[in-house]
Amino acid sequence: MKTKPEYYYRQSAVIPFKILNGKIEVLLVTSRKKKRWIFPKGIIEEGLLPQESAAKEALEEAGILGEVYNESLGKYKYKKWGGKCKVLVYPMKVSTILGRWVEESMRDRKWMTIEEATELIKEKKLKKILKSLPSVVNQL
Repeated sequence: MKTKPEYYYRQSAVIPFKILNGKIEVLLVTSRKKKRWIFPKGIIEEGLLPQESAAKEALEEAGILGEVYNESLGKYKYKKWGGKCKVLVYPMKVSTILGRWVEESMRDRKWMTIEEATELIKEKKLKKILKSLPSVVNQL
């Protein structure tokens, strides 16, 4: 049984990336409680587009700013609050990395290769989405 309002189950995330020496690196953050490696994500806030909401989460959770692409890479679901959250995932080209950020005391962040990130992420569908990132980035 769902324990939260319906809009809680509509979420968006970013896969933050940068290109270093011709190679794509992505940024993962730790979850607050379980200390699993995840991408910044959260509830799509009222009045914001999914991309805007995901950018806000990236700033709060990872202390980064950048360009969130309009096209979603895909979506995945996970169980929380007695229901299933549906998460739209967008690529985000990082332009600024802040030294201090809102959730700094609760989270770690780490740049890594797509292969390294794929090993650390639990959700199978999200792994597949992550592996599609190079084809989108290379189209630019």
